[in-house]
Amino acid sequence: MQQAPFDYFEAGKSLPEAELLYAMVYALDGGKALRAFLVIESARLHGQGLEAATRVGLAVECIHAYSLIHDDLPCMDDDDLRRGKPTVHKKWNEHTAVLAGDALQAKGFELLASEDMPNVLPLLRGLAEASGHGGMVGGQMMDIAAETSEMPLTLAEIKAVQNGKTGALIRWSATAGAVMAGADCAGLETYGDRLGLAFQIADDILDVEGDAAETGKAVGKDEEAGKATFVSLLGLDAAKRQAASLVEEACEALSVYKNDADCLREAARFVISRRK
Repeated sequence: MQQAPFDYFEAGKSLPEAELLYAMVYALDGGKALRAFLVIESARLHGQGLEAATRVGLAVECIHAYSLIHDDLPCMDDDDLRRGKPTVHKKWNEHTAVLAGDALQAKGFELLASEDMPNVLPLLRGLAEASGHGGMVGGQMMDIAAETSEMPLTLAEIKAVQNGKTGALIRWSATAGAVMAGADCAGLETYGDRLGLAFQIADDILDVEGDAAETGKAVGKDEEAGKATFVSLLGLDAAKRQAASLVEEACEALSVYKNDADCLREAARFVISRRK
């Protein structure tokens, strides 16, 4: 029987440890698990086992969840709602949120660091690069810096921010199965790159058109903060066309896999049609 994802989390030995674990699992629960899906599908395309792919998928979801916990903190975006629930610092407190994020980051790398994980060193290095100063965290830093800059970001600068903040983990997830197999990553890397940008444009569109009850998080914050986004620079209709074009490029990049990659193509189309 396939091991359930949360079976990889051991029970806490003390009440504080148990509370920390509860906060970690709470942060993981309720998301789209897009990154895990990309890992598992790319692994399937390259003949990798489901158990190993599940561990890799859970690892990147831990990294993503940690980033969301920290992103929601008062010193960052100061959000009260995530995935339709109170954010971790609202349900508990700020120190629990910080520590739950820290623990999820460590758990992500722990899940990968297994002797029987195929090509474990390239996986670990790739995830570290995608989540660190040259990837997700670096993109977040640029995004925060832009909020107090006298000059709004240009379109090229917004792309650079989102290629790190959102795109890096999506690209890593899309290529993970090929890395596990020691195969060529080029097609999946292009797919992940285009998908990451389309995903962010869709997020920008939802911030304008979405409803908090559907999205599970606050909307309208970008405009309120005067933040430069794909929508503010391109306009709503042009942003939608750009997202659709990126999805088509993502799907074309999978041509080497023929019909076997249809699930990944459907995922790309879902990304720009979603309501949350």
